[in-house]
Amino acid sequence: MERLFQFLKIGINEKIYIKDPESTSLGKRIVEESILLIHEIGFEAFTFKKLGQRIGSNESSIYRYFENKHKLLLYLTSWYWGWLEYKLVFATNSITEPREKLKTALAIVTKEVEVDSNFSHINEVLLSKIVINEYSKSYLTKEVDADNKEGYFVIYKRLVNRLSTMVKEVDPTYKYPSSLASTVLEGSLHQHFLRDHFVSLTDCHEKGDPTEYFTELVFNALNNTPNG
Repeated sequence: MERLFQFLKIGINEKIYIKDPESTSLGKRIVEESILLIHEIGFEAFTFKKLGQRIGSNESSIYRYFENKHKLLLYLTSWYWGWLEYKLVFATNSITEPREKLKTALAIVTKEVEVDSNFSHINEVLLSKIVINEYSKSYLTKEVDADNKEGYFVIYKRLVNRLSTMVKEVDPTYKYPSSLASTVLEGSLHQHFLRDHFVSLTDCHEKGDPTEYFTELVFNALNNTPNG
């Protein structure tokens, strides 16, 4: 798996960027430093001018890659979901037993992220924190329907669909597989956010992490135990 990841390129919708940042060293640096800067100051305070100062480049050079900071956020979050999707696919590909496959998938999408050395210019830990704190800003906009039509959220939707399919494999009679799958992904972000900022509103820090919580939630909904 690690060897395969070394040659992996996360496929992002080409409409999100003007020039593929993965194609040049400057583009990779823009992605790398934007993650660090957004994590430090937040998306609202983040500007291309500040990013340009940080990387020692003209603000105009960043606009050659991204039309605006919203598109950059779409790129970063799309990369994250694509990276998570590949991890899920590789981790579950050889598992044939439906319950074990779903249990493994739930762990992949809900556990705390660790650094992946296969992508040296991207800090996955900090990127995951950006997704936890900022992802909703990529779609809670007036342009969400137009952005959706352009396919900007296709990777996220594909990940939900993969989980939904696994749910149906465990329990073909369950009526809400897509709702349950999207609840897991969105709910996981929310539980991690609560652990960081509103500790009294979650039990995941005391009685189990988000993975344990969502595993129990999903299999209780399906009237199955994780181990069958």
